[in-house]
Amino acid sequence: MSAADTATANPGLQALQDRFDVTDALHRYSTAVDSFDYAALRSVLADDIWAQYGNGEPVTDADALAAWIEEATENAIWQHHQLTVYEVNIDGDLARTLSYLTSYQVFAAQPDAAVVLVARYHDELRRTPAGWKLSRRTMEILWGESKADEGFLDGLGGRGPKVKPWQRD
Repeated sequence: MSAADTATANPGLQALQDRFDVTDALHRYSTAVDSFDYAALRSVLADDIWAQYGNGEPVTDADALAAWIEEATENAIWQHHQLTVYEVNIDGDLARTLSYLTSYQVFAAQPDAAVVLVARYHDELRRTPAGWKLSRRTMEILWGESKADEGFLDGLGGRGPKVKPWQRD
């Protein structure tokens, strides 16, 4: 029995698979941003994506969005997007999701301070032959601040080794 036959024979199983695949696409977006892997980021974006981050101007092209994110993070030393997917509503080939985000970033200009953002992502994803792709994203920013390290890291001996688990030998 093929995967398509299994999905037709068991719609509940297909619903679970779709939910997993949608959630995975959202997590791959965050992981790609955090690892500065802009090709991987681009791979989860629909070509005609519409995206708005906070009160910024919307971006309406996947290549332009990937370039905008790359430019916005080019001076980041590290980033960590903690994403929790709260809702996944699927209707055929369209998914609407709500995710909560806490994002931490440290930039070269202020290496001893972390920028903290708390936000919600309101997303739409479309099923494509290449998998689920983000087709619409609205980032509702709720809180932001910069937190300076006041010697805590020095007390631990520094940040530690730079490990990139997404890079394989």
